[in-house]
Amino acid sequence: MKNIVLRTHKLCKKYGGEFAVNNVSMTINKGDIYGFIGRNGAGKTTLIRMITGLIHKTSGEIELFGCSGISALDQSRIMMGCVIETPTFYNNMTARENLEVSRLVRNIPGKKCIDEVLNLVGLRDVNKKKVKNFSLGMKQRLGIANALLGNPRFLILDEPINGLDPVSMVEIRELLKKINKEKNITMLISSHILSELSELATCYGIINNGKLLEEITSEELNEKCKRYIELKVSNAKKAVVLLETELNIKNYVVQENNIIKIYSHLGQIGNINTLLSTNQVTVDKILSKGQNLEEYFLNIIGGEDNV
Repeated sequence: MKNIVLRTHKLCKKYGGEFAVNNVSMTINKGDIYGFIGRNGAGKTTLIRMITGLIHKTSGEIELFGCSGISALDQSRIMMGCVIETPTFYNNMTARENLEVSRLVRNIPGKKCIDEVLNLVGLRDVNKKKVKNFSLGMKQRLGIANALLGNPRFLILDEPINGLDPVSMVEIRELLKKINKEKNITMLISSHILSELSELATCYGIINNGKLLEEITSEELNEKCKRYIELKVSNAKKAVVLLETELNIKNYVVQENNIIKIYSHLGQIGNINTLLSTNQVTVDKILSKGQNLEEYFLNIIGGEDNV
C-alpha cells in the first residue's frame, strides 16, 4: 500500500453564502507529482491555502503525513514547502541574502542548505546580482529554492509556470522532474497551462466551481485519451482480413455497425483508405480520434463555455 502524504475529506471553504471549495476529498501518495487542474477561480488556490494553513477551513478534514488536528497539522507542515502565486523577495538583496533571511526567520540550522538549494535550482553562479534584476524564470527558481530550504518531503507549487516564456517553462519543468526524482519529494502543482502539466504530472485532480470532479493517474488518462483511427466500412470482416494480411495491423477492435478502431499505424490513413477502396470495401468514414489533456479537461467540466 502506498504511503499517503495528503488526504482531504469533504473539505469546504465558504465565503458568505458561496462555496469556494465544496466537499473536496483528494488523495496524494508519496512520490506523486499531482497535477491540480482548474480554470482561474475554480478553487485551486483556496484549497492550497487551507492545506498550508494560511486560511481556516469551514468544514471537513485535512490529513498530512497521517496527522490531523490543529497541533499535529502544524507540526506536519514543517515537512512541507510551498510557493503560492508569485514569490516575493527583497529586491535589493541577492538570491543568497534572501535565502539567508528566510533561513533565520524559519530557524533552519546551518548555511549549507543555501548552497545546496541554489545549486539544485541553477542559481549558484548569480553571485552579487540583485533580485530586482532577475528574470521571471529566475525568480520562480528562487521561489522553489526557498521552498526547498527546510528539506521538505512535500512541495506545493501554485501556478509555477504562469507568465513564463516557453524556454523558461521547459527549464522549470525539467527542474521539478529532477527534484521529484533525486530528492524523492512529492509534489502538488496547480496550473491551467495543461500542455506543460501533461509533460510533468503522474496523476491529476480536476476541480471546477469548487468541486473535485475527478482524480486520475497519467496511465489511466493516457488510456482514455489514446489516439486511434476510426473506420466505418461496408464489410468489417473483409476489411480486417485486408488490414492484417496487407498492412500487418493487429491492434484493433471491431464494433457494431461495421466500425473498426485501429490503435496503431496512425500515420497511414491514406494507405488504409486506398487498400480498402481498391479491394471493393467501401469506406464511409475514416478519421483520427483521441484527446489531449486540454480536450479531456474541457469535456469533464462541460465544454469551453465553462472555461
